[in-house]
Amino acid sequence: MSKNTNRKNAPKGKMVRRFGVNVFGNTKYDRLLAKKSGAAGKGGKRPAKVSIYGQQLLEKQKIRFAYGVSEKQLLAAFAKAKKQPGVTGHNMLVLLESRLDNVVYRLGLCSTRPQARQLVCHGHFTVNDRKLDIPSAIVKPGDVIAVAEGSRDVKILKENAEIASAVSKPAWLSLNGMVGKVERLPERQEIPTIADEQIVVEFYSR
Repeated sequence: MSKNTNRKNAPKGKMVRRFGVNVFGNTKYDRLLAKKSGAAGKGGKRPAKVSIYGQQLLEKQKIRFAYGVSEKQLLAAFAKAKKQPGVTGHNMLVLLESRLDNVVYRLGLCSTRPQARQLVCHGHFTVNDRKLDIPSAIVKPGDVIAVAEGSRDVKILKENAEIASAVSKPAWLSLNGMVGKVERLPERQEIPTIADEQIVVEFYSR
């Protein structure tokens, strides 16, 4: 793993090319991947063979950067998922999908997860009519997530809501204007594959 992949301020384009998947969600990185495959700076050379440990680190980093979580937060999600019935890797992804910032992103009320984290932190959203400014807060089936009344004239939120109204949502969520609802927890097949979560489970289970 290169140093740049671990650094928060590493160029995102290089990181996306290194991962081979658009972990940041911004469509400009889809275009970058379509145009330039392979790790940045490799000059088209055959990539070096990655060890099992290196592959585990790579898959873990994909999930970390995709959801914008720290090592401590991802480890906590794994530990909680391990205690739940079912497949640990699937449970871990469901927990990450249930974060408030991710749900706001999935609803389309924010165009990227970083934007969602920023706007949640600034108090622009409510959960069940109460302001909640903690991006990592876990929402549950039946919870109503909405743009706060005082934020409904914020330009970026109005624009996002207009775009979101014309775009299909994941089946486990619903949206009416600037008000969304968690209808149920997502199934594994409804969660876009960013990384091999089983490899991450193996890494933490060592």
